[in-house]
Amino acid sequence: MTAVLLVLLPALGSASVLGLRRRARAVGAAAVGSAVATLAVALVAAWAEPELAWRWSDTLELGVAVDGFARVMVVLIPVVAAPVLAYAAATVDEGRTRLLALLLGFVAAMELLVVASDLLTLLIAWELIGAFSWALIGYGWRERANSAAAAQAFITTRIGDLGLYVAAGMTFAATGGLGYDDLAAVDGGRQDVLAAALLLAVAAKSAQLPFSPWLFSAMAGPTPVSALLHSATLVSAGAYLLIRVAPALEPTGWFLPAVAGVGMVTALAGGVTAVLQSQAKRVLAASTSAQYGLMFVAVGAGSTAAAGAQLVTHAVFKSLLFLGAGVAIHAAGSGDLGDMRLGRVVPRVAGFSLVGAAALAAIPPLGAASSKQAIGAAAAHSSTWLLLGVLVAGALSVTYAFRYQLLAFGRGPTDDDRIRDRVDAQPTTSERWSLGVLAAITIALSALWFPGSGEVLERVTDGELYEAPLWEFGVTLGLTAAVTAGVLWAWRTGRLNTSAPQGAVAVAADWYGLARLSRVTVVDPTLALSRGLARIDDRVVDAGVRGVERLTRTLSRLAWGRAEWSLDALVRGLAGAVGLGARGTRVADERSVDGAVRALAALTVKGAGASRTADDRVVDGAVEGSAWLVGVGGHASRKLQTGQAHHYYAIVAVGFVVAAAVLLAMSS
Repeated sequence: MTAVLLVLLPALGSASVLGLRRRARAVGAAAVGSAVATLAVALVAAWAEPELAWRWSDTLELGVAVDGFARVMVVLIPVVAAPVLAYAAATVDEGRTRLLALLLGFVAAMELLVVASDLLTLLIAWELIGAFSWALIGYGWRERANSAAAAQAFITTRIGDLGLYVAAGMTFAATGGLGYDDLAAVDGGRQDVLAAALLLAVAAKSAQLPFSPWLFSAMAGPTPVSALLHSATLVSAGAYLLIRVAPALEPTGWFLPAVAGVGMVTALAGGVTAVLQSQAKRVLAASTSAQYGLMFVAVGAGSTAAAGAQLVTHAVFKSLLFLGAGVAIHAAGSGDLGDMRLGRVVPRVAGFSLVGAAALAAIPPLGAASSKQAIGAAAAHSSTWLLLGVLVAGALSVTYAFRYQLLAFGRGPTDDDRIRDRVDAQPTTSERWSLGVLAAITIALSALWFPGSGEVLERVTDGELYEAPLWEFGVTLGLTAAVTAGVLWAWRTGRLNTSAPQGAVAVAADWYGLARLSRVTVVDPTLALSRGLARIDDRVVDAGVRGVERLTRTLSRLAWGRAEWSLDALVRGLAGAVGLGARGTRVADERSVDGAVRALAALTVKGAGASRTADDRVVDGAVEGSAWLVGVGGHASRKLQTGQAHHYYAIVAVGFVVAAAVLLAMSS
């Protein structure tokens, strides 16, 4: 039951936030409290390693388990989410309740993903985080650009999602099961298809080339969304799955080299893109792709332990950097790095951000330096060329990390008026606490250098750490120092470029044209197809529904008219017959029979009236009522056919909750 609570607590927290929507102060407390409660349960679950399964059918089973690297992830998610939620509660005014509810739902879906012990449960969670990410990126839906950005991110990642469906289907067809252990039992050509499909899925989710541009679209969401999405939730889902399944796919000879190749290309290309950016959030977004590229390199080099360490350290310092960027953007009134230099305006935030930038640059003794060193050792063990690529990617990391820090939070002009004008932009206490907590955790992860930490990493990731030779550590340290000195020199001499890139540089800054290419070849055609299908739905499918409704109404009117005519004719006939009989009888015996006839006539008329009333109220009522029910059903069914993806996701989510409730009732 502990594993289920990991999902239920943030889900219930989301519902409680919606219930408290009229109490502004209670909303933030409920959201953060839900994350803290989830963290407490996660710590217990990581120790107890619970597991639970529901039998779906004779062949399918839904299972959750806190084992392996999931023990780390279930704790990491609420650790990052709690300060992000506190930041969101303090900074977002319009739609705060909706944002907090969506963020908690996102956390619940991610917890389900990491505790999933089979591909079927994983697919459910995979779809849920995709739906929540779409809603969060398009949070400011009143601006058309935000909706378009959400659609681009959603459609791009959906292409990769198809790979997970293929992988699940291939595994089930080959083994009759969907457990992670079944992946190793797939052999022959099916194993190649399985490996390719999974590589597609994880590369798209973790923003590896050629899918990297969707992270720029994701910047349309508010700062808390970017902080959570880039750190411990959506983007980390691909790397997490890769860490879980890579050992099972190692027999596929080309798989690990392909993973390393994709990661290396992304780490280098993403590093260059980050260096060229003039927007604060875009620097961090491009660096996310590059850092996850290094995780892919570690997995491809045979060290899931190094990849897991990098995932944890990156999640903490990247959320710290994004929240700091949010403060800077608010204080400067712009996301342009050229308008910032806020070191004198928000000095505490500048200090917290410096911790994150140093971790991004892998400055010892921070834990991120240890994880980067482990990646370099794995690369050296695999290939000299791979090691050279990691060193270049590391140098790029130092460049864009300190370039961002100096341009965003370097010491600006000493003009007191400038500082005084921005007093209203000072961060709140909640914002400072959020940044401070994440900075403290970033520093605390320096424990990765302690003896014995490597054995823990190997145990929880089922991977291996390689020992780096002393010369490699010396080269890395010297390169880091040289690049840091170069960035500082460029800053002091005013050579750090802050202008928007132009020409060929602009193409490289926009992911080498891939962003535009994906819009033109994938996103726009998909949206055009969806609009066309929506028109067909309105004009063909709905036309049929409306036709059935009109036909039913016509038939009901005809049935009502014929029934009324028949009953009225019968009544008139009976009345006429009674009248003729009465006159004939009156001639024979007017005094004795006439009274009886009049009484019978009166009784007949009353019966006719009652019959007519029954005809109007019962027969016609039944006919018209059935027509009304058909009409209502037609209108209701039309509303389901909207062509809007989020409506269908809502229906799926409701169905999932109902099915889960039924399964729980049956199991109890």
